[in-house]
Amino acid sequence: MCGGFTCSKNALIALNVLYVVVASILISVAVYGQASSVGGNLPIVGGILACGVFLILISLLGLAGAVKHHQVMLFFYMVILFLLFLVQFSVACACLAVNSDQQETIAQQGWKKVNKDVKEQVQERFQCCGFQSSIQPVNSTDDNPSCELVHKICCNNMHNVPNCKCEPCMEKLKETIDNAFKLCGGIGLFFSFTELFAVWLARRYRNQPDPNYKEPHAVFPRQNYLY
Repeated sequence: MCGGFTCSKNALIALNVLYVVVASILISVAVYGQASSVGGNLPIVGGILACGVFLILISLLGLAGAVKHHQVMLFFYMVILFLLFLVQFSVACACLAVNSDQQETIAQQGWKKVNKDVKEQVQERFQCCGFQSSIQPVNSTDDNPSCELVHKICCNNMHNVPNCKCEPCMEKLKETIDNAFKLCGGIGLFFSFTELFAVWLARRYRNQPDPNYKEPHAVFPRQNYLY
């Protein structure tokens, strides 16, 4: 019967298996990012790895509690998952509420933190130069890569228009950054509600009696009974 003990148990196990799969994907992406030259030095890679490890630990706690119908494990699973729901729901709403000016400020801070090689790869991929300054450096400096190669690519695409210049990278990245914030906010909002459902399901399953549980009975010889 759906809604009974077995159904709640299987649903909770399936939900935590899904969390294990998602956490494994996050860890794989983070490991790939650290191994690649593009994302190895990005701070967000460490955050993705930490989220994946934390999620897989919570999922294993939920799996153990669901299989054993362990009251203490299920209680801590509910509390931790509810706190995670509050954090993830707040972050998802913040991502969806960020306006263009705030996105530009965050992107500028990230541009200042990444190394020179990452900036060069961004400039070559999006055919842009600098972040948002109209004065685009041609010679390479300690913080800003050279734009000489990018200028040649831009001018070739513009059929050698006189005084051609590449656009600042912020102009090329505006749509990409906006879509990234909306995608992260939407996915975070979806998974936050699945976590709230998992909390409700764990509470329901925790309060349901196990039909296969047999209460212990002390067995004594009948002659020892007191009448």
